[in-house]
Amino acid sequence: MPEHRCGQVAKTVFIITYGRSGSTLLQNMLNALPGYCLRGENANLLAPLVRAWQDLRQSEQAASMRARGVPSGPHQPWFGYEAIEADRFGQALADSVLRTVLRPEPDTQVLGFKEIRWHEDPALFEPMLAFLQRYMPDAHFIFNTRDHAEVRNSGWWRNMGRAAVLEQLESAEALYSRWQAAHPHSCLAMHYNDYAKDPEAWRPLFAFLDEAFDPELVEAVLGRKLLHMKWQKPARKP
Repeated sequence: MPEHRCGQVAKTVFIITYGRSGSTLLQNMLNALPGYCLRGENANLLAPLVRAWQDLRQSEQAASMRARGVPSGPHQPWFGYEAIEADRFGQALADSVLRTVLRPEPDTQVLGFKEIRWHEDPALFEPMLAFLQRYMPDAHFIFNTRDHAEVRNSGWWRNMGRAAVLEQLESAEALYSRWQAAHPHSCLAMHYNDYAKDPEAWRPLFAFLDEAFDPELVEAVLGRKLLHMKWQKPARKP
């Protein structure tokens, strides 16, 4: 199969959230917009790539070799390492993710995905978003949250102690807030309890993405029953 071409992708959008936050509704709304393609969770694929990029950027060995000003030779164990360009490497990784992981459709103009696990590795959170912001086309970040009591009583969170759940949610939202404060023009905060039933609460999202607000599209998406959990449940035996 031929690889997808990404030249038509003018913007990338990433939903950053935690599990059971209602983000599937937000993803569905974005995918209802003409030219938008928001894929599902990709953290397991992207994280090792960002770690490799971060390791190269912070490599003391490469910095030391460059400082000497003498190119390494084929007889040396680190031959050629100092000539690896972190930005070129990072851009190649990002281009590969766009082509082979996100796979834009022929009419895709805005591409992206949502992720629910990045808060679980706080040390990698900022490098992850920095990578996307640096190498993805016109990167936009949407941070989605939900009432903590509702999250705590939903899905796998019910098996965790109340204090542990609240600690994890508060830690995640602190990471979100720090990034938003540092990058206000490329970020938007959305709260599920605000937009789940109120069509007007979607206006800031449309404005953030430079899209004309479409009340009929919003009403249609809100009126569509979410079925995303059904495929995960085993079929009942007759």
